[in-house]
Amino acid sequence: MCAMIRKQVYIDRRQESMLKRLARRLGVTEAELIRRAIDAQLGSATTTALPPDPAAWDEARAFMLARAALCAAPGPRTWKRDEIYEERTGRYGR
Repeated sequence: MCAMIRKQVYIDRRQESMLKRLARRLGVTEAELIRRAIDAQLGSATTTALPPDPAAWDEARAFMLARAALCAAPGPRTWKRDEIYEERTGRYGR
């Protein structure tokens, strides 16, 4: 391996958690994952693609479904678009 140059970067807690989890799962250092990500962004031919992580996709899907449930409409809508436009144009005299 070539000589390394030390760099400091700031990442958020979510990124740190994901970085640690992936490094542990792949059996590589966090620094190696960061180097791979830099190579991937710069288009270096020396990188190897990381394998897909089905557990991460399952976790993301569960999170999205939970968020969607928080904003779910109580039932089918009872209004029609034309009715809303009519009410608004009548209110504002347009």
